[in-house]
Amino acid sequence: MAKYVFVTGGVTSSLGKGIIAASLAKLLQGRGLKVTIQKFDPYINIDPGTMNPYEHGECYVTDDGAETDLDLGHYERFLNIPTSQANNVTTGRIYQTVINKEREGEYLGKTVQVVPHITDEIKRRMLLLGQTGNYDIVITELGGTVGDIESLPFIEAVRQIQWELPEEDCIIVHLTLIPYLNAAKELKTKPTQHSVRMLSQEGVHPNIIVCRTEHPINEDIRKKIALFCNVKPEAVIEAMDASTIYEVPIKMLEEKLDLIVLKKLHISNYAELSLSKWNDFLDKLKHPKQTVNIGLIGKYVELQDAYKSILEAFIHAGAMNQCKVNIVNVHSEFIDAENVKEKLSGLDGLLVAPGFGSRGVEGKIESVKYARENKLPFFGICLGMQMAVIEFARNVLGWEDAHSTEMNENTTHPVIALMHEQKEISNKGGTMRLGAYDCEIESNSLAHQIYESKNISERHRHRWEFNNDFLTDFLNAGLIASGKNIEKDLVEIIELSDHPFFIGVQYHPELKSTVENPHPIFVKFVSAAKQYSVSYSNEVSATN
Repeated sequence: MAKYVFVTGGVTSSLGKGIIAASLAKLLQGRGLKVTIQKFDPYINIDPGTMNPYEHGECYVTDDGAETDLDLGHYERFLNIPTSQANNVTTGRIYQTVINKEREGEYLGKTVQVVPHITDEIKRRMLLLGQTGNYDIVITELGGTVGDIESLPFIEAVRQIQWELPEEDCIIVHLTLIPYLNAAKELKTKPTQHSVRMLSQEGVHPNIIVCRTEHPINEDIRKKIALFCNVKPEAVIEAMDASTIYEVPIKMLEEKLDLIVLKKLHISNYAELSLSKWNDFLDKLKHPKQTVNIGLIGKYVELQDAYKSILEAFIHAGAMNQCKVNIVNVHSEFIDAENVKEKLSGLDGLLVAPGFGSRGVEGKIESVKYARENKLPFFGICLGMQMAVIEFARNVLGWEDAHSTEMNENTTHPVIALMHEQKEISNKGGTMRLGAYDCEIESNSLAHQIYESKNISERHRHRWEFNNDFLTDFLNAGLIASGKNIEKDLVEIIELSDHPFFIGVQYHPELKSTVENPHPIFVKFVSAAKQYSVSYSNEVSATN
């Protein structure tokens, strides 16, 4: 049977429970243990699929088509193993399951209540992965903050599990904040004390307290927290701000978090820690030999979490190229034909990001045109690929009103159209083309050079597709459809042969990039940006 670690949070949100959970998992994995992580979110949405990116950030998609919390991206990037719909559960999904059971008569006419029916369903899902026999340790991150009304059923479920399981099979790691008051010039432990007391009042007693802080915690503070929060001083862990999230496992290693967890779980059969690949990545990340500027053209650039996986994929690819990738955010809503050159000058590459809706699409189309005409390395993802198709149709094929039916249902050239199976769908949640699908790549193409394979599998999240009614016209004009899903006859990859690096993909490659396996498209894109930067610098030097 697996052992369970629950990660809770107090004082404030956005402390980094997901990063702490992923870092602990990475250390335990490095010691030869089989580990997985799951996230329980307290909101009533069934999943984040219908949430505005401004509201919740990126929606992360798994191989099996689950729309999940962005923290699952961190889990995969750290552990280099895929997650699934079982790794992310919301209050909405819990209540939906219980209500469906009630409607089917499974409760035999009993009054359905939060305790035991809701909490029983929460417990069932919390223990599910551990009962598969595939894992030694299951780490469960509880979203929200202790004291939130919506979090109470999850806390109660953890209390029951902590009571039901042997003491050595279940521990609680509580992440909290130690604020520094500049006026007093000191760290304050009272918020942490109140947070732990509130958790204890619900019957859940933390075994380890991880303290987020901007300043070092001395021994006196550790002892004070230990005394008032009823833990041992060695179980008070300092988690100072790091220059990158990928340093956090190393900081937790220095604090011996993994060894404390192993001790409390009575696990003695583990290997010597092996983090050679991780340390090699960190070394390259910290010592780049070149810098490139890549423009990220999007409509949600005010919120970095909206493009979290893309940004992390650039970090992975940058380290692989021993290159610092400087992301220049450009809001597509403020780009037009008059200012596009000014907005995009000085860039070494251009990525047009995914999204939905008509806002900002004309700016994306102008950006694609600039990259195509100026031989600037270009990479389009999902909607970004579709914008490249529309730009080509308008400015090469001469179809001035070419568009996607998502934005213009009356266009005479609907080069991007709603997928056939999407036309009868009315419900928005969980109904897009989601998850991993196969793609067959043409030989002697840029895509084939990138993947070094003819058959690949990538994750999708879209409703609109390349309209095959116009495919022959595009091919005759020089656009290459270098990747297709044969089963659906869906164009997955487009590229241009008369351009140093121009590629658009219908899928989301950023979702599969990890520290140990950076995604090849991002790696080759950054490499192309490096070459462009060098050639541009040489050109400027020659001119001067």
